[in-house]
Amino acid sequence: MDIHEHQAKDILAGFGLPVPQGGLAFSPEQAAFRAQELGGEMWAVKAQIHSGGRGEAGGVKLCRSDAEVRDFAATLLGKRLATRQTGAPGKLVDRVWVERATPIARELYLGFVLDRKTERIMIVASAAGGIEIEEIAQTDPASLRRMVVDPAVGLAAYQARELAFALGLGGGQVQQMVTALRACYRAYRDLDAMMVEINPLVVTEDGDLVALDAKMSFDTNALFRRPQVQALRDRAQEDPREANAADNGLAYVGLDGDIGCIINGAGLAMATMDMIQLSGGQPANFLDIGGGASPDRVVQAFRTVLTDPNVSVILVNIFAGINRCDWVAEGVVKAYREVGMTIPVVVRLSGTNVAEGQAILRASGLPLITADTLAEAAGSAVAARPKDAA
Repeated sequence: MDIHEHQAKDILAGFGLPVPQGGLAFSPEQAAFRAQELGGEMWAVKAQIHSGGRGEAGGVKLCRSDAEVRDFAATLLGKRLATRQTGAPGKLVDRVWVERATPIARELYLGFVLDRKTERIMIVASAAGGIEIEEIAQTDPASLRRMVVDPAVGLAAYQARELAFALGLGGGQVQQMVTALRACYRAYRDLDAMMVEINPLVVTEDGDLVALDAKMSFDTNALFRRPQVQALRDRAQEDPREANAADNGLAYVGLDGDIGCIINGAGLAMATMDMIQLSGGQPANFLDIGGGASPDRVVQAFRTVLTDPNVSVILVNIFAGINRCDWVAEGVVKAYREVGMTIPVVVRLSGTNVAEGQAILRASGLPLITADTLAEAAGSAVAARPKDAA
């Protein structure tokens, strides 16, 4: 689950990370009032959406008067902002963040991510901040510094100091970096985060370290024990298909194709999507119904897939271990009748109780397309698409 910049800053400030003074606004007039309230001669006005690249997309501006703040906020609020991460549809801007401009001497990059290879939290830092980490890795790979944190010990002060020195900091800035690193680490660890990114972490003209931008994402599987984080969820920023699936306990990712996929297991789902593409089609989604799927869960999976108006065919591909093919077949038949299916459905079953499942499908009398192999199922799904979708 992602959160907004202002929410991430509020969380990290609570752990001791220095951030600029700012205020949230939901109208142009409120934005101008925030500028007056903060004081100063220049303010940064930032669109609040779940995406990076807002600046280059026109979602961030330095303003020199409260009238300019109001006018710029008016161009953002109620509009959709498209970045390289959101794609053409963009995301709705329903709030802006107004903060006092910070005089910048240097920009740094700081990120905390999960390194699955070492099963540790990894800190990634660079003396080249202000641009995306992918661009930093390409244009200045030598600037990247990586450090793995032992969970049994936590982030030691000497590690933080080493990183500060590697980034060219000195004097009192070293201790400030120790404070910043420990704040981010504690927030990551204590709130079940998946990513914490400060870009840029700036050195001001006065020599202080301040986080000008902050991003955080969280492990959705841990939200049940983090109600204070779950309360920050902004459904308006989410794909409605994915939000609906999450509410029903389904793992779903929306894609751009027209072949809806209902599958059990992430590995099988990836293989199925690859096979669809090899057969000349495009998957509309990744949907994993998980193990032990009941008929009702299969019905809900169908309803979720059909929330995408682009879906012209549904492919059900189940390799049953914990699952049972007869349960899945019952769910397919039930969904077909309850939902009032008007598009082709391709079903491939394998594994536990496969004979019973296939018998249920045959006895239903429904115009289901069955297949014995993944390749056959993918080919059948592509062939079953309407001609105008091919």
